[in-house]
Amino acid sequence: MTHLTYPNESAEYRAARNALLAEEMALREHIEAVAAQRRALPPGGTVPEDYVFERIGKNDMPESVRMSSLFGQHRTLILYSFMYGPERDTPCPMCTLLLDSVNGAAAHIDQRASLYVVAKSPIARLVAWARDRGWSHLRFVSTAGNRYDADYFGDTSKLPAAVRKEHDIKEAENYDETAFNVFRLDNGVIRHFWGSELSWTPPKPAMGHRSGDAVSALWGLLDMTPEGRGQFLPKVAY
Repeated sequence: MTHLTYPNESAEYRAARNALLAEEMALREHIEAVAAQRRALPPGGTVPEDYVFERIGKNDMPESVRMSSLFGQHRTLILYSFMYGPERDTPCPMCTLLLDSVNGAAAHIDQRASLYVVAKSPIARLVAWARDRGWSHLRFVSTAGNRYDADYFGDTSKLPAAVRKEHDIKEAENYDETAFNVFRLDNGVIRHFWGSELSWTPPKPAMGHRSGDAVSALWGLLDMTPEGRGQFLPKVAY
């Protein structure tokens, strides 16, 4: 392949880099093919109920809002399940990292789809954390008191027995988990379009499930470096 050359690089480097570039091109094609396959999914199941969430309304007071209202002017709704339930003193660092990235994109996303972050903590707690974190573009609703997380695997309570065993989740143990779910509103009917099921595929201890990597800038940047990701784990604060 005839391509770029950088100052003082060796022929050995260029040959290896061109071989890598061929793989990067193939990966680009595969990513687009997977996205096209996702877009071509047949209609998903209808949601079992028009879930009632809690959000911050006028005068910073909590108010109820139904799922159907979250679509706003769009036909597509993206809900991200944030691991910050009432049992947690602080949010999941990996989720926090992800939302740091998504906050910057949220205003752009809103031109194409409606995006909300959901978690089980009371809405006032979620909004307080978002303000402290500087997440000025993200919108939050609380799932406290509804069945959304269980139904769409934002927690472990409805996981099949085989999946629980594979992930070593004890029978009486349940916790919240990161998850993206996308919904479509057609003629007043809400259907599930897609969910990020990688979290519950067979574990890859050395790799992790990488369920939200596509929307987190950190991992893409680290993958460009000589050191790679290594065993780095983000923190809520440094």
